[in-house]
Amino acid sequence: MTGDVTLKEVINRLGKAMAALENAVAARQEHDENYAEAEAEVQRMNADRAKLAHELDASEARAERLEGANREVSRRLVTAMETIRAVLDR
Repeated sequence: MTGDVTLKEVINRLGKAMAALENAVAARQEHDENYAEAEAEVQRMNADRAKLAHELDASEARAERLEGANREVSRRLVTAMETIRAVLDR
């Protein structure tokens, strides 16, 4: 009987060790999946950042063009007002 009890204890301990190993493997797989998801999210964020940087550059270039056009319109309005004033003063 002593051999049976010892064998049962060994089998029980082996079962517990196998369960612990399975839990460790499952935890590692979950960790790896989470890491892969985080890596994918970082890649998406980098792509979004690059897109936003490109859009910002385009918007800044458009703003500069609009400022230039605004200055030209202002200059022309001043010239027109001066011309009208000169005609009225005659």
